Amino acid sequence: MTDWSWDYNPSAEYITDGLPPEVVAEVERLAAELAVLGHDSVRVGRPFDREGGLRQFDIFGGRGFLSFLPVPRHECVYVCHVTWYG
Repeated sequence: MTDWSWDYNPSAEYITDGLPPEVVAEVERLAAELAVLGHDSVRVGRPFDREGGLRQFDIFGGRGFLSFLPVPRHECVYVCHVTWYG
């Protein structure tokens, strides 16, 4: 267990506006799991060939994806964007 947390960047309203409730719930569940990974979250998702920076992770079997930024010095995973194809 780590002391990492997660948050929306810039805000929950901006990122989740118009998304179905089940998609928001899945994004928040995944964000919480990424925070549990702590520093290892810099290696999760795409791109596969490097660590750090903006990462992407598929949701619902490719029906969308979330972009997140793990920031080790803040000990936080920031959800920056959610794309939902429906």
